[in-house]
Amino acid sequence: MKNITVSDITLKSLSAQSLTFREKAAIAKSLDSLGVDVIELPMPGSAKEEAVVDSTIAASVTNACVAIPVGMSEETLETAWSCVKNAVSPCLQIEIPTSTVGMEYIWHMKAPKMLSAAEKMIKLAKEKCECVELVALDATRAERDFLVALCKMAAENSVCAVTLCDDAGIFLPEDFAKMVAEIKAQCDVKICVMPSDDIGMACACAVAAVNAGADGVKTAVTGSRLAVDSFAQIVKIKGDELGVSVSVDLTRCNFEAKNLKNVFETAKTETANAEILNVNEVTLTANSTYPEVCEAISALGYDLSDEDKGRVYEDFQRLARKKKEISTKEFEAVIATSAMQAPSTYHVESYVANCGNIISAMSNITLVKDGEKLMGVATGDGPIDASFKAIEQIIGHHYELDDFKITAVTQGKEAVGEAIVKLRANGKLYSGTGISTDIIGASIRAYVNALNKIVYAEN
Repeated sequence: MKNITVSDITLKSLSAQSLTFREKAAIAKSLDSLGVDVIELPMPGSAKEEAVVDSTIAASVTNACVAIPVGMSEETLETAWSCVKNAVSPCLQIEIPTSTVGMEYIWHMKAPKMLSAAEKMIKLAKEKCECVELVALDATRAERDFLVALCKMAAENSVCAVTLCDDAGIFLPEDFAKMVAEIKAQCDVKICVMPSDDIGMACACAVAAVNAGADGVKTAVTGSRLAVDSFAQIVKIKGDELGVSVSVDLTRCNFEAKNLKNVFETAKTETANAEILNVNEVTLTANSTYPEVCEAISALGYDLSDEDKGRVYEDFQRLARKKKEISTKEFEAVIATSAMQAPSTYHVESYVANCGNIISAMSNITLVKDGEKLMGVATGDGPIDASFKAIEQIIGHHYELDDFKITAVTQGKEAVGEAIVKLRANGKLYSGTGISTDIIGASIRAYVNALNKIVYAEN
């Protein structure tokens, strides 16, 4: 019995872009519990919160592999990797056009140059992640010789799979079977297919491709792709006859798919009827009360516990004391760093950092653990180094600092900065984030955030 990999692309679909974080997280959780093998995320755009959403969802998936496109540059590759590196099983996807029109009119490349560009990105991605997938966009309109050469190159570079996409929606079942059989005969690589349902043939194409040797299929809950519940139903009824199985829970699949489709229908209705829940217009001020902050949290689509709402409000107040207005981007960054993380074993109570050109930098930090205030004082090479050493003094342990970055979430002289701290413990890497208009405060919160993940993992 051959097991067919099921990769779900629901969260990459255009219809998913209008969903709130809460809805996206619920979809990922449902797909994960349903047993799909891979959950695919969209490549984050330039907005900081998109990467925050992707990385938070990736870290929350407990069973499935999490895949994300990396673009065609080292910069976009780095961004994509930062989103999935904390996933249980991350995968980086190299998506390239393979039809002549796609290569020449979209990417302005001829076939040989595209082949070289794809190989370069695969090698760069392999340096970061063991699992790298090559996605051949518009494969059904590609020159077959080029497609075979692409798959051979991918196999030589040890990709985990090559996906053949029917973006034009033009293939019949026998066409898919012929293409898969031809490539499988010449290339020793796992082949997945992404058939279109534009003409109602997605299930038939998927079955024909599997019969011809395909190792996986890409499905979606909504849109013009292979429906996950429809394919599961085929396997449930004809699996033994076809000699295939899937990891998806066939008993629950139809029920869960209906629930997930309702999420999209509800989102469409709410978007059409919304009057004040436009997330682009949510603005909080220093005078905003706790109920107003909770209302804004709900308006942005987040479903948080009372404890998490309290943490968000505390960090909101801390930020509001320094800024007159808090924008949507800034507020979502507060939510991401305050609530959507590991339980807070340690909580930052206060900190004082002093530095100058004639004195040694010194930091005095107070953390709270189980209601007890713990204080640490240390000097260092700059206020941030001193702060990290003060935290180590409190916890009585030194963790290797693998990486440390500071970036701006928003623009202007009152810009909110985000710090990213990566600590290594027992051979594993733990990433923490923190935001503040004060880079020292952001760095301290990022360190404590990573520390809480270590404590949570060890316990």
